Amino acid sequence: MIEEKFDAIVIGAGMAGNAAAFTMASRGLKVLQLERGEYPGSKNVQGGILYADMLEKIIPEFRNEAPLERRLIEQRFWFMTDKAHTGMHYRSEDFNEEKPNRYTIIRSQFDRWFAKQAQEKGAILLCETTAIELIRDAYGKVIGVRTDRSGGPIHADVVVLAEGVNGLLGTRSELRPRPSASQVALAVKEMHFLPTEVIEQRFNIKESEGAVIEAAGTISNGMAGMGFIYTNKESISIGIGCLVSDFAESETSPSQLLDTFKKHPSVAPLIAGAEVKEYAAHLIPEGGYKAIPQLFGDGWVICGDAGQLNNAIHREGSNLAMTSGRIAGEAIFQIKSRREPMTAANLSLYKKMLEESFVLKDLKKYKDMPELLHTQAQNLFLTYPQLVSRAMENFVRVDGKPKIDKEKDTFTRFRKARGTFGLLGDAFRLARAWR
Repeated sequence: MIEEKFDAIVIGAGMAGNAAAFTMASRGLKVLQLERGEYPGSKNVQGGILYADMLEKIIPEFRNEAPLERRLIEQRFWFMTDKAHTGMHYRSEDFNEEKPNRYTIIRSQFDRWFAKQAQEKGAILLCETTAIELIRDAYGKVIGVRTDRSGGPIHADVVVLAEGVNGLLGTRSELRPRPSASQVALAVKEMHFLPTEVIEQRFNIKESEGAVIEAAGTISNGMAGMGFIYTNKESISIGIGCLVSDFAESETSPSQLLDTFKKHPSVAPLIAGAEVKEYAAHLIPEGGYKAIPQLFGDGWVICGDAGQLNNAIHREGSNLAMTSGRIAGEAIFQIKSRREPMTAANLSLYKKMLEESFVLKDLKKYKDMPELLHTQAQNLFLTYPQLVSRAMENFVRVDGKPKIDKEKDTFTRFRKARGTFGLLGDAFRLARAWR
């Protein structure tokens, strides 16, 4: 086992961990990165979205060599019932810019590439290595970790916990509480492989262009959850996720939920004839601003999903992870440059920098949304999708019935389902939580 002392030990080689390791190593710090998987990204077989602006701040030239799938030029939002969807569609030629804003990626490929960039800057990566315990000095300051490898502890001035929402090191060490079932979503995903030209035809996109569909409604069976479809070069990532507490209460199987989503008449034609090669399930932090734990202390900081830094409303996670990892690395470098100790007082710089960034500003803006989505799930994901769908059918169906009768039917259905005060209350609660 390595016996030398490091400036920093990073736990995890996902988006946050790689960003932190790269940032510190590129500034000359001695960095050790520990990853429990066989290789970075080995636990992430699914596709995802990469936000270019956040990575560009870390590796400006990433577009020249990173394993990118498609640049996203189109976003679709679907409000679904069992047989229909009401959609909002945004597509812009502006996204065919020289430096695209978003890409789809395959995490198993991208994470490995990202970790390699940190290694090329001098970071040491140990895979298939689990940090099982934090080492503290006589005053309680974290001074290193003990792993499941043979040998003694590994020492460092600071430990960066980027171990994901279900990482055990931080909870075992009581640095952060174990997330409750209502603060974590379980997402299941599949990779459906199709010829490139078939994908482009079905989604009306050209070479290297991509589209994303995000869906809510009856597909989550009355639970707070979302479905999604991402286009890759030769595959389609499709999945759905709901709160763990809802799965437990309803006794619904995540795989059954995904199967129902795939069979929906709006979805089935998009994946018809595809070969399914990969299936994965993983946890996503959904607690929002109010669930964020203490992010720093004597000799340690927490970033990424481990710190509940995920914007569930905009379905953004990788950008918050990369940014928090980068900021953690920059804060540590500043403290190290001043030759100051990694105390909680000094590491509070990390939290201050996060507060000045979009990360905590965005999460604070939506601090009340997680509770609203959870408590109003039946209305938001069952009642309203059905009402909106019937309203749209009344609007577009031509069958000889007077339009005024159809309008009356629509308004009657809304009032019957929620009542006048219920409708006003729903609007007020949504507006208050969205502010």
